[in-house]
Amino acid sequence: MTIGFIGAGRMAEAIMAGLLRQQFALPGQILASDVSEERLAALRKEYKIGVTRQNTDVAAQAHCCVLAVKPQQLDAVLREIAPRVTPDHLIISIAAGKRLAGLEALLPQGRVLRVMPNIACLAGEGMNVFTRGSRATEEDAATVQELLGCCGLAMELPEAQFDAVTALSGSGPAFFAWVLDRLVDGAVQEGLTRDQALVLAGQTMQGTARLLLATGMDPADLAASVTSAKGTTAEGRAVLENEATADILKRAIQAAARRSRELSQT
Repeated sequence: MTIGFIGAGRMAEAIMAGLLRQQFALPGQILASDVSEERLAALRKEYKIGVTRQNTDVAAQAHCCVLAVKPQQLDAVLREIAPRVTPDHLIISIAAGKRLAGLEALLPQGRVLRVMPNIACLAGEGMNVFTRGSRATEEDAATVQELLGCCGLAMELPEAQFDAVTALSGSGPAFFAWVLDRLVDGAVQEGLTRDQALVLAGQTMQGTARLLLATGMDPADLAASVTSAKGTTAEGRAVLENEATADILKRAIQAAARRSRELSQT
């Protein structure tokens, strides 16, 4: 099976790299198009994949196509490739805010799935949520589950939950990174260098996340297990855990979800 990428930015590259790393596809089974000749040349040199400037070439040669262009460019791309798309095509859109109804209206023949990835795909640790269009099958869902699993975790959810997904896992890396940066600032004031603090904080965040996922432990239970009465963690939690902090974090998710709903209506 040839896998095509229409748009060859960082997220497309992250998915390509995962497919090759996990041997889901060989270099000769991947074809990418982009407006930038320089970008295509770099990908061809790095991964030995096929490249083209023509989006229609990808649609003609690849029956599994990943749409990785910017949302504002997507409708024009869909109209361009629609004559080449048949019922045999599996179309995977990672364009933020573009709903299935709009995708299927412009691609009346394709089997469409919508995906919300996140930037951690670049490290093979992405959280990828997908939802099926009306023509997509159970087999298509299994294929996409395996494909996305090459660059992290994959989960199928209803499209009605995608605004919350966008806010939590799509925008979440920025939120977690901001919190980590504030913790690093505090550690630097206590005597660590920034480089030292970044390693300590980053590994601690990664280890905590992996522990939660590996054990299925509730975050509240993990926090309690680390906290001894009158100990250092208890002192820190006494500062952190208050109604204002909880409200700020909740409102961050609500604001991102609200903006996702607004963008999906444009």
